[in-house]
Amino acid sequence: MNERDAGGAAELLDILNLETIEENLFRGRNEQRGGGRLFGGQVLGQSLAAASLTVTPDRPCHSLHAYFLRPGNRTVPVVYQVERIRDGRSFTTRRIVAIQRGEAIFSMDASFQLPEDGLHHTQPMPDIPGPDELIDDVDYAAQHPGSTLFSGWMTRDRPFEMRSAWQDPERRTDNVSNPIWLRFRAPVPEASRVGQYLLAYASDMGLVSTSMIPHRDTVKRDRVQMASLDHALWFHRQFDPNDWILYIKQTTAAAGSRGFNRGLFYTTRGELIAETMQEGLMRQHDPF
Repeated sequence: MNERDAGGAAELLDILNLETIEENLFRGRNEQRGGGRLFGGQVLGQSLAAASLTVTPDRPCHSLHAYFLRPGNRTVPVVYQVERIRDGRSFTTRRIVAIQRGEAIFSMDASFQLPEDGLHHTQPMPDIPGPDELIDDVDYAAQHPGSTLFSGWMTRDRPFEMRSAWQDPERRTDNVSNPIWLRFRAPVPEASRVGQYLLAYASDMGLVSTSMIPHRDTVKRDRVQMASLDHALWFHRQFDPNDWILYIKQTTAAAGSRGFNRGLFYTTRGELIAETMQEGLMRQHDPF
């Protein structure tokens, strides 16, 4: 385990272990780091955990589609209500609502599938520097105090080790993407579902702010209000959650005070294991 944030990794594993209140009803604890609002990735991971607790272990999640309805409060536990929509021969569908103080703050539909063999192909992984060619973003920021490449949020000690491919600006190949290598800082049982929960959590890390990449030289980040509006995630293949995973975040459009972003997850062997898409609020404040 990496000593830098071993406590944060242990805390994340702990909060993903939900309390069963009664059938189809679960309660989750909140991360104690950060500000007063809940991190969307926490609610994604816990919602997937709640749904998975109502599905037989032989059916992993293959897709989820969610909406962030209200800001979550870090000081209030989240209750997850699961509705068993369908239990078919191959697919299982669950609907999850996250509740605080009697109000829905988040909703999600998740689908699970009994594994099957079939045709397969994958979009090739781009030519990106490997994790061994890079250093932790926290270390890079400390060594380059004048760099504007990373925000304070991205360089904070986190449960994941993070190594951004564009640490050296000369390596940047476009103005719309942000590739980053991720590795969880604590051991995860490969055969468990926890790897999917962690990937759901990580899929919301910095995705909404990807919309600012094309505007980073003309618009100050603190002049734009940003928040996740919805989120979708597809799991294509099983993966080892203890290995490095490349998360390529890209922005494709911004209009109407909303930005649209997508993400691709690759193994070090170049296998595309998951994809995510998200629309986020990006409301520019009056500069005066």
